[in-house]
Formats: sequence, C-alpha cells, structure tokens
Amino acid sequence: MSRTLIRGARLLGGPAADLLIDAGRIVEVGSVRNAPDIGVVDADGLVALPGLVDLHVHLREPGREDAETIATGAESAAAGGFTAVLAMANTEPPTDTAEAAERVFDLGRATYLVDVQPVGAVTKALAGQELAELALMARSRARVRVFSDDGHCVTDARLMRRALEYVKPFGGVITQHAQDPRLAGSDACCHESELSGRLGLPGWPGIAEESIVARDVMLARHTGSRVHIAHVSTAGSVEVIRWAKAQGIDVTAEVTPHHLALTHDLVSGYDPVFKVNPPLRPEEDVRELRKALADGTIDAVATDHAPHARHDKEHAFVDAAFGMLGLETALSVVSDVMVSSSDGPLLDWAGVARVMSINPARIARLDDHGQPLVAGSPANITLVDPDARVTVDREVSHSLSRNNPWHGRTLTGAVVATHLRGACSARNGRALISEFGGARR
Repeated sequence: MSRTLIRGARLLGGPAADLLIDAGRIVEVGSVRNAPDIGVVDADGLVALPGLVDLHVHLREPGREDAETIATGAESAAAGGFTAVLAMANTEPPTDTAEAAERVFDLGRATYLVDVQPVGAVTKALAGQELAELALMARSRARVRVFSDDGHCVTDARLMRRALEYVKPFGGVITQHAQDPRLAGSDACCHESELSGRLGLPGWPGIAEESIVARDVMLARHTGSRVHIAHVSTAGSVEVIRWAKAQGIDVTAEVTPHHLALTHDLVSGYDPVFKVNPPLRPEEDVRELRKALADGTIDAVATDHAPHARHDKEHAFVDAAFGMLGLETALSVVSDVMVSSSDGPLLDWAGVARVMSINPARIARLDDHGQPLVAGSPANITLVDPDARVTVDREVSHSLSRNNPWHGRTLTGAVVATHLRGACSARNGRALISEFGGARR
C-alpha cells in the first residue's frame, strides 16, 4: 500500500482522529475516508504521540559489540517507541573525529529502524585535556550538534568555557556528565549516606553533581552558549537549574526513567544491576525530580541506555560496570510513575510528548522529529496503549545485554507500534527487521 491510515487514535491523549500518511508525511488529519489503496491501522483506544527521541544512549559500537551493536540498539529503540536516538561518544575508539561520527551515522541509517545521531566527544580520547574536532564533526555528513564526554566529567573549567564558546556559532550544545572527581571518584558507586556507610560502599555525594552543575550554568551565562545537564539525580541540582532558568541562562536538563522511579534502598542487596552513574538517590530526591519534570525545570527524559555483557556486570558490586538498559521500557516507566501514579498524574500525554519527543528533538536540533501531528509533518509516530499492563522479562529483549533493572516489575502503559517516516518499524514490542531490510550483525 502506498498510503497508510491510522484510524481513531487519540492525538496526544485528546479526541480521536484519523491520520493519513503518504510518502513519509502526514497529509490529512481528522475524519478520513478509506480507499482501496490505503492500508488501515486500527488505533481505537490508542494514544498517538510524535515519535520518541532519546538524547542519551550507549550503543557500544565500535569496540564492545559483545554488549550491543548499533543494529541491536536500533531494534531496541524502535521496539520502545523511538524514532531517533543520540549515540554517546564513549565507544572504543571514541567518536572524536568527523570520520568516526560519519561511521556511526551511516551504520544507524543502514538499520532503517531509527535515526541514529552521533554525539561527538568534547575532548580528544575523552581525556579532558584538548578539545576534539568539534567544528569538523559539525560540518560532517553527520551534522553533529551535541557533544559530550559522558562517562567522564569535563572538570577543567577553562576547557569547558572554550568548548561552550566553540560550539556557539553553529548552534551546538555541550552535554555535561556532572561529577567532580575530587568529591566522587571513579570508585564511588552508592549515594553517600548512612546506607553507603553500613554497606561499606564508596559514597557518591550529591554535591559532586551539584557543584559542577552550578559552575557550568555560570559558564553558560558568561559565554552566552548552551549547556545541557545529563542524568540529573538530586534535588540540589534541580534547585540550581531552576534558578539558572529564572535568570535566562540557556540551560536544559534530562532525567532518566530509573532516577524517576528507583531509590538507593535497592542497593542494599548488592545486586549489580542497580549500580549506575550517577547512583540511585533517596526518595526525597526522586520526588523532586518528578516535580521538576512536571513543571518544566527538567526538559526531557533520556534513558542513558547502558548495555553490558554479563562478564562485565556479574561481579561484586564495587567491581561491576555502571549502567542499566532503558530503551524498551522507558515509555512504560514514565507512564507508570508520571501518568498513572497512584498519587495522581503529574503529566498528561501531551506532557509525555513534550518531555520524550518535542523537547529532546529541539535540544538536539533534529528538525524532522518532535513535530506536531498535523498535515505536513513527517510521519514519525508512536502509538501507545495507555491501559496496558506489562510485566518486564529481561530475556525478551532486542538488546544483546540483560542488565535490566525492571525485570519482574509490572508497569502501566505500553508501546504498540512505531512509525518512522510512515513505515512501521516496530509492532507490539518487536522491531520489524525483515520488513525494513535491516539486519543484525
């Protein structure tokens, strides 16, 4: 069929309408008559959102294809409702040159499942000593606009200032992994508290994040450039970001699904699946993160999808790798804690579209994503069953890794289908690999 009709979806959770798709774009919205050459998708009772956009994923290729590849990560993304993801630069070798960025970009396009946009490193080899090829990456075919040394903090204030100044002319943004290594070293793995002391785990205090956030928003004000704070985890960081926005500083921020839903008490069992950087925080921080996402202080949800091979994760807690899977469960977690919460909704579905599609696409300068569901827009669409109850099984996943913190949990809300430029890339939790022509490597 050359045309597709999505019949009766509730647009952003509002009234039901039909969406007619032709040549990769929405061409009509409302009550659309059927015709013999139109394929019909019954979306009765489903919510239609602009295709989800993830600002923060780790796809591990090149270097750690045993944990994930761009192909398997794209499958996970499509199954999770994403039409675009930003692949972090901390691969082996890192994405710190134009050639490396174009390689990631091309591998992403070859999946046909999701647009993979590379994130460029801020510094060469992520070493924090010398700026990477920021302008060359920006001018490459990949058109890199987001730069991050994620996994490492750009601790040198002078270097951070230079990076902010350098990306300003082409509309770039520096994404900071806020962790002062003098306050939380590489071995820090548990929120600093009575619990970390009792467990004998190296503490990761909130001030190690908050002090870098405060410094960087002041540098953004000084340079007039954009800074984005990755995986915000503390109420103190929220306070700084809220103040900075009130001053007109160009700062944006993201929060992960796991920091919205999980607390540091889970670490008490020493299960390495709950080891993540920054660490899980206390309930009071979780409450403030939810409020900040709802009121717009935090702009976006980003998964920080971090797959790891079993031999890297299945260790004693202090020796295990940091990170959790997130692409296939993100929408359900946000639905569960922000829309369907027993304490009352903090977001409606229009709010979910704002934090999981519209704002992330704007921050990343992805013009074909996060667009309103109106005639003329690219047909990047996610269909959600808001009432579905999903019990997570870590063994049922497109990812090559199994470090899933949601295993065994039942969540409310599920992605039913993902459409990338009008073509269905995933249905009922499974990427449509053969239909799209993509292949696992």
